[in-house]
Amino acid sequence: VLGVGFKTKHNSLDADVVATLGRAVERAETDFRALVLANPGPDFSVGANLMLVTTWASRKRWEDIRALVAAFQSATQRLKYARVPVVAVPCGRTLGGGLELCLGASAVQAAPETQAGLVETQIGLVPGGGGTLNLLWRALQGIPEGVQVDVLPYVEKVLRDISRARVSTSAVEAQHLGYFRLTDGVSVRPEQRLEEACARALGLAGAGYRPPVPRAFRLPGATGIRALEDGLAEARACGELTAHDAVIGARLAAILCGGPGGAGHEVTEEEVLALEQEAFVSLCGEPRSLERMQSLLMNRRVLRN
Repeated sequence: VLGVGFKTKHNSLDADVVATLGRAVERAETDFRALVLANPGPDFSVGANLMLVTTWASRKRWEDIRALVAAFQSATQRLKYARVPVVAVPCGRTLGGGLELCLGASAVQAAPETQAGLVETQIGLVPGGGGTLNLLWRALQGIPEGVQVDVLPYVEKVLRDISRARVSTSAVEAQHLGYFRLTDGVSVRPEQRLEEACARALGLAGAGYRPPVPRAFRLPGATGIRALEDGLAEARACGELTAHDAVIGARLAAILCGGPGGAGHEVTEEEVLALEQEAFVSLCGEPRSLERMQSLLMNRRVLRN
């Protein structure tokens, strides 16, 4: 089993970390039976390097931001479709990009107290590492191929969990939220977590592991976007959302509905990732998003503007 981890401030993600993940998958596929992703410290990862993103946003370095998002999306997709099983070992805070790594893994072996969630809306953004895609696809995966189902209720739940930055208080709650699978493991004893993760990885390899087959889904499209935006407007009128919460929610709605044309064809993963990337970059250009980023970075306070 090849083990890979990264040690940055709060195990945050930057371009070097993303590149390391890609190299680790290549090495594991060539020389090992499985890959285990585990980090030192009390937290698995708090997500993207906020200082880096804030600096680039304030300097209007849009192409640098776009390249970082594209690289991170590629890394999580690489984990997801690796030819060998990938087991993530989350603990403590597993937020934003940290959870996106887990969503891309074949399996998870978590600490009981894992606090997992996609919290990007708190800094005025949307998930930028395939989190929107993978959480949605996980919600839809039980729908049989070729069966026509109204997916809007599934989309609404994912929108609600992401827009509210819902964070689990435990690994078990993360399973019920769909962040982890019900088949994922929970290690009670910290000293055994890595050993149990390796055993899980080798068990998958020994059972003839095969990566998932990419799927496409017919999403709600323009009709769904309008329905979700109406719901956001009602929540805004009731004081549940701020003006900028509604802006971010509308961007999320467009991603989750496959864009305006999502109902006219089966939407591929690549199309959803492109929508996610565009929304992330465009929100970096929103002054209120920058205010949120700066507030958390400088004052350690979540700004609701």
